[in-house]
Amino acid sequence: MTTKRREYDEDDVRVRPGRSSRPRTRTRPRHADAVEGFVIAVDRGRYTCVLDDAATVAATVTAMRARELGRKSVVVGDRVALVGDTSGTAGALARIVRIAERSSVLRRTADDDETTAEGRLERVVVANADQLVIVSALADPPPRTGFIDRCLVAAYDADIEPLLCLTKADLAGPEAVLDYYAELELPYVLVRPDSELDALRALLAGRVSVLVGHSGVGKSTLVNRLVPEAARAVGTVSAIGRGRHTSTSAVALPLPAAPGGSGTSAGWIVDTPGVRSFGLAHVSADSLLHGFPDLVEGTVDCPANCPHTPDAAECGLDAWVAAGKADPRRLASYRRLLASRAGDSDPRGEPESRGEPPTLG
Repeated sequence: MTTKRREYDEDDVRVRPGRSSRPRTRTRPRHADAVEGFVIAVDRGRYTCVLDDAATVAATVTAMRARELGRKSVVVGDRVALVGDTSGTAGALARIVRIAERSSVLRRTADDDETTAEGRLERVVVANADQLVIVSALADPPPRTGFIDRCLVAAYDADIEPLLCLTKADLAGPEAVLDYYAELELPYVLVRPDSELDALRALLAGRVSVLVGHSGVGKSTLVNRLVPEAARAVGTVSAIGRGRHTSTSAVALPLPAAPGGSGTSAGWIVDTPGVRSFGLAHVSADSLLHGFPDLVEGTVDCPANCPHTPDAAECGLDAWVAAGKADPRRLASYRRLLASRAGDSDPRGEPESRGEPPTLG
């Protein structure tokens, strides 16, 4: 018996659509109902925010990043849009769906040399700050102008106004430090353990101010005086004049409102962990010079692409300093930073960091 061969037609063929044939869209939700907030703390993927329309800054919302943000980082100081449960009740979790454009970004690296792993890793300290408060003790530990210079470079590069806060003024006078920065007209405030803080509060009012400083300079003590509810840990200074790290993460703290006020903040201070160095690998060589405004005019007659190093024969900086138009210690500090960027010196660029007697400059 001969079996008739079956004939197939298109109805017998089933084609499974490939993965790439599924229609996709890049349209993202508009989140028109999102509420605006301000990030005050970051902890292991959770973000503590204060809503703009909150009656008091004590009411906070915990949030996580929405997947649609991709790799965009969220840092203290960011203005964000939140959806979901923004009640702030225990266990509630909102989502951050948008990050507003930042007006300023303060960065630092662990190293000055961008060819190293530490130099390539930029850390955003805070976003949207108005003012960088550089906290330095006048004694115990002694002032380190090399560190202050670095902070000034970072502030000018981020377009943030600097303020020098000199603590422990009961132990030593400020004359040497102020003389070093005389050409800059750098605003400053002196703080003693028993002094009133009205002058400092006036300079902080209505602004977002970042406090940076070496460990042991009294930064946490200062924060506790400005914001008694903060209860930041306070450490001691070791026998070799170096502090112990007490703050472990950046946090934005609301300054108390004036008596009879609405309960909203009179400004914010961002307390940061004590740092041993402030790397500047993210700052270009040209921007580095602008951290020394007292030297900028001295480079007018320099040849094009002048490296401003000591062996640059036609560099005008040496003549500028010799004419008494800038402090030679400032030029030395600037050139230490240049050498550090090239990997030719200690990244911190300060004698005391290498066990030598502390000096200004």
